[in-house]
Amino acid sequence: MGDADASVRVDVRPLRREDAAALIVAHQASVALHRPWVSPCLDPAGFEAWFARTHAADYVSLIAFERGSGQVAGVFNASQISRGNFLNACLGYYACQPCAGHGLMRAALPQVLAHLFGVVGLHRIEANIQPDNAPSIALARGAGFRLEGYSPRYLKINGQWRDHERWALLADEVGFSATP
Repeated sequence: MGDADASVRVDVRPLRREDAAALIVAHQASVALHRPWVSPCLDPAGFEAWFARTHAADYVSLIAFERGSGQVAGVFNASQISRGNFLNACLGYYACQPCAGHGLMRAALPQVLAHLFGVVGLHRIEANIQPDNAPSIALARGAGFRLEGYSPRYLKINGQWRDHERWALLADEVGFSATP
């Protein structure tokens, strides 16, 4: 299902306002893939709300693009970024059609971790994932995240409280060091 050369075919960078049209199209094309896991923006108003959130000190959005075609491969959002002695964030992510299933999210994740551990300076990243979301769990596990626990009714998605598994990764586990 993945491509061996995916790492040379994906670029990751922070979200930009000019990404709006491409992201809305990618999200609209991916509704069946995203439900019931996430509810990304599907219109300009939703994009503007998301984009405004990315200017907060506790939030970073990174977009993965397939090199060459420029298609949106996926989105990585780091939220609830804590500074000081904690240096932690919650990482959420999702692939977009038609790039899903080609190894691009797996190829993008090391770039995302380099940004969050290196540029942002985090010590710890958590990925809270619904237990039935096998592709997201496989992505976290493949990047070295370890299962730390189970959180019943952790997050409200599409109007329903959903259970999540808590996966985590520390900076030094992937060659970075963060100091408060």
